[in-house]
Amino acid sequence: MIRVLIAEDQTMVRGALRALLELEDDIEVVAEVGRGDAVAAAAAEHRPDIALLDIEMPGADGLAAARELATVLPTCRSVILTTFGRPGFLRRAMEVGAAGFLVKDAPVAELARGIRAVMAGERVIDRDLAAAALAIGATPLSAREADVLRAAADGATVADIAGRLFLSEGTVRNYLSSAIGKTGARTRVEAARVAADKGWL
Repeated sequence: MIRVLIAEDQTMVRGALRALLELEDDIEVVAEVGRGDAVAAAAAEHRPDIALLDIEMPGADGLAAARELATVLPTCRSVILTTFGRPGFLRRAMEVGAAGFLVKDAPVAELARGIRAVMAGERVIDRDLAAAALAIGATPLSAREADVLRAAADGATVADIAGRLFLSEGTVRNYLSSAIGKTGARTRVEAARVAADKGWL
């Protein structure tokens, strides 16, 4: 049996995933959590073979959970399962060692096949997303530009961002200007939205 942990913050979606996967003869759901920061403890307790991780969860996102899981239980393979089919997320998932990246609107038979393939040591990636990721390429933002855009996403002022990141206001303005240019946006809030949509933040 393939032992699976499901990490998904929406109770109904989590329950549906469990019910669908348990229709498969060779898959057993051994744990469910609704928060990203609960994944490692649940994995340590239940020893799953595969962890299905939503990207956006309270506590920690699926990418952070996958990174922690690789340390806590290296034998468990992470599969990112998300509604956010953003190429940048795929790239970041691969960087943290995820073995799969599938979108939630895929048929359940495809999810079950993906789980079996990952269990067999393969890497499974949604085809359309893989093509989009290759087309877009890596993020054009530097690490500092990304930090500044994250801080700007909620409409924070330059002074607020400078205070949060321990930078001068002039430096923040320079990073924002560069990031706005790279994203093709008109404002810093729009730049943060564009970067988030592409999975660069």
